[in-house]
Amino acid sequence: MYSSEQTRQLQQLTKELMAASNSKPLGKGKLDDLRDVIRFHEYRYAIMNDPLISDPEYDGLYKQLEHIEAEHPELIKPDSPTQRVAKGLTKEFPTMQHLVPMLSLENSYNEEDLLAWDKRARELAGLEELEYCVEPKFDGASISLTYENDLLLRGVTRGDGVAGDEITNNIRQIRSVPLKAAFSRYGLQLVEIRGEVLMNKNNFKKYNDQLAEQNLAPLANPRNAAAGSLRIKDPREVSRRNLEAFLYHVSYFTTMEGWQMTDGHLTSPEGEDMGAVKPKEMPVHPALKSHSGSLQMLWDLGFRSPQKEKRVVKGIQAVLDYCHEFEKQRDGLPYEIDGMVIKVNSIALQDKMGMTTHHPRWAIAFKFKARQATSILRKVEFQVGRTGSITPVAKIDPVPLSGVTVSSVSLFNEEVVREKDLKIGDQVLVERAGDVIPYIVKPLAELRTGKETAIVFPTHCPVCGDKLVKPEGEAVWRCVNINCPAQVVERIIHFASKDAMDIRSFGDANVRKFFELGFLKDIPGIYHLPYDKIRELEGFGEKSIANLQGAIETSKKQPLHRLIFGLGIRYVGETTAKTLAAAVSHLTDFEGFSLEDLQNLEDVGPKVATSVHQFFRNKDNRALLDKLESLGLNLKSQKGAPAAGGNLNGQTFLFTGTLQRLKRSDAEEIVEKNGGKLLSGVSSKLNYLIVGEDAGSKLEKAKKIPSIRILTEDEFIKLVDI
Repeated sequence: MYSSEQTRQLQQLTKELMAASNSKPLGKGKLDDLRDVIRFHEYRYAIMNDPLISDPEYDGLYKQLEHIEAEHPELIKPDSPTQRVAKGLTKEFPTMQHLVPMLSLENSYNEEDLLAWDKRARELAGLEELEYCVEPKFDGASISLTYENDLLLRGVTRGDGVAGDEITNNIRQIRSVPLKAAFSRYGLQLVEIRGEVLMNKNNFKKYNDQLAEQNLAPLANPRNAAAGSLRIKDPREVSRRNLEAFLYHVSYFTTMEGWQMTDGHLTSPEGEDMGAVKPKEMPVHPALKSHSGSLQMLWDLGFRSPQKEKRVVKGIQAVLDYCHEFEKQRDGLPYEIDGMVIKVNSIALQDKMGMTTHHPRWAIAFKFKARQATSILRKVEFQVGRTGSITPVAKIDPVPLSGVTVSSVSLFNEEVVREKDLKIGDQVLVERAGDVIPYIVKPLAELRTGKETAIVFPTHCPVCGDKLVKPEGEAVWRCVNINCPAQVVERIIHFASKDAMDIRSFGDANVRKFFELGFLKDIPGIYHLPYDKIRELEGFGEKSIANLQGAIETSKKQPLHRLIFGLGIRYVGETTAKTLAAAVSHLTDFEGFSLEDLQNLEDVGPKVATSVHQFFRNKDNRALLDKLESLGLNLKSQKGAPAAGGNLNGQTFLFTGTLQRLKRSDAEEIVEKNGGKLLSGVSSKLNYLIVGEDAGSKLEKAKKIPSIRILTEDEFIKLVDI
């Protein structure tokens, strides 16, 4: 639709308009320019699925257009972006029209916007104060689901708001979407509900870890992962991605008697308009008289609605308070949100207030601080990891994102750089998502001037100078020199880390300092540091020396699984380390394990088995283990089989939220020592869910399974009698 030259011109015009609007509101002379650039960015977002600006930047332009048209209503044209839902759809699946158009929400970014909206809402409603329902604004992929006679009929993406892609087979793979829901209990025959498909942060990380093991490029962020998953043609692959769905709006329904209600009007089974009706005359279940009631209904029917996250309040000040309260929890949530949605709670008032062609007048989104921004890629540095992997790290102009300033961004590997077509000097779109680690979404290639230069990967290790190799089937270049100083330092840091040997007072900075000074050359060197020389360093008094010595001495008593994890064997994480520790009496027993023996262990696949097999057949590694044991470290399994007759024998446990009295790892160890077993997720196999502060989705899921006992931390401590 747009040529390369038109794209360049419109993007340049976009920058000029954004820059001009920073100093003062745009005037009517910019009206046509605004319409042109907004149409262009709608096309890039909705049709091409390849936006050139962030959501807050687009919203800023849109609000400027709304402002001008509000000041000069005589200039409004029927084809203005404010007068219609954006149309156009890339058809990869059959197209299906929504029963009711999926309109956008009006956005606000500060308290002043919300106060102004509240004033307009109260005037429209004719009330001094309104009751609002406030809920999270999920950052995923919008969908509509239609149920008929209690059965899931179809699922459709948002598309252009009027019609979307029919993706029923993929929707059926999402376990939080019931295939049958008893809407008939509420007198409803045909129902259309709206919601958001998400990939939570934990599943997003797990899926990216799986991609990394297969030497595939990681997914960019949970939102894109969810949206992309819905368009995968193989439903089995969709199922493997563990998507979730929040359903938060009943957009349309017909009653079982054949009557239907739309926009406050009743229509007979024969299609006759019976006219406007008062709320008390609506032949609908009381749950459908309020938005919060409909959320409760969806929850009761087995949907994951924001019933627990929402809050019903009176007055705009209470709305503001809850928005700010929830924003503080944002990074601790298991899923991504980018703001809060405020809705007039009464459905009758919603019908009275109506909607524009673009958005409902009874709802607004309060957007949190942006997680996206643009910057310039200045250079790329290459870092060496503990396994010799070479990771390109982009150095960009510092840019504020969600309260932090970002100047370094991992580019993962050479294939990601090539796939994204990044160049030195590019303007890039930067985002924080998932576990809030920043990444580069893409370069803004349309803005290149010709002065950009290619990113050249080194052929030799940037630290030791040895030639790099790329093993067959892998995406990562590696330095295979095991004595490379960078690898040695990273291995020591990992060994001493919290989840490994937990040597406190011995963080990254001290490891690097001692290594540079020659006090530390390898992992065994941790246990004979020259404390007399360390005392001469600034900042190392007798107390800090005593703390360091004590932490190092304590680490010798750590259980075997922590040592296994601390050794940094490739592909061996904390869970696998526990599996390995339980399989032997002494760590060196693995020398006698064949590949088949290793693969017979729970959750140990070919890659892990090969890595472990190679590690224990390397003479240098064997010498390392002998040396560590001679220094007093524990190489014997203290766990063994679960204690028969323990007070938790045969019981399964899962922890969620933040514990206050126990460390999570200590609590899990208590379970295992008393004969219990740890599970990784909520299911009918779970006996106990231990709940700490800020518990998330696991708690809500467990509440729906009667056989699961939900305990507080104090109740757990009483149960295990410690």
